[in-house]
Amino acid sequence: MKTNMKIKGLLLGFSLMTVGMISAQNSPATNAEIETLNQKIVTNPSDTEALVGLATAYQNANDWTSAIATWNKITAILPDWAPAYYSIGYANQSAKNNAGAKAAYEQYIAKVKPEEVDAAKQNLAYAYFFIAFQEKDTDKEKAKQYIAKSLQYDGSNQDALNLSKSLMN
Repeated sequence: MKTNMKIKGLLLGFSLMTVGMISAQNSPATNAEIETLNQKIVTNPSDTEALVGLATAYQNANDWTSAIATWNKITAILPDWAPAYYSIGYANQSAKNNAGAKAAYEQYIAKVKPEEVDAAKQNLAYAYFFIAFQEKDTDKEKAKQYIAKSLQYDGSNQDALNLSKSLMN
């Protein structure tokens, strides 16, 4: 029961954090902020709230390697928490590691629970789009399936619509 409450709190926090990550792109995390969070984690390595904060701070500082490592620590503690896998995908994509991003987005898609789908539609749409884009030249049929799923979650995404059109040719 405590774990479910903790995960629900983390999901709410992650939703809010995603908005914060977008607005914080122009204000990188400070070394003091990262150091403070690292000290919390030394005291309690399973402090998922501090780990999420640290991973986010690394992302805000564009330290993708550290962000990925920290998100991976979170998945070791909470292996079924889908948002961590999305964040690993985002960090890998930002680090120009498309294979790592694709693998993480695939895990994210697999981890989203049915009751979380409505809240996760935008992220699901993007994850499916990214995978479809990566597959378009090597597995056109898989790309078509994934772009259809992407459009199912966000039918207004112009990039997804364009990819869908190009896959039909």
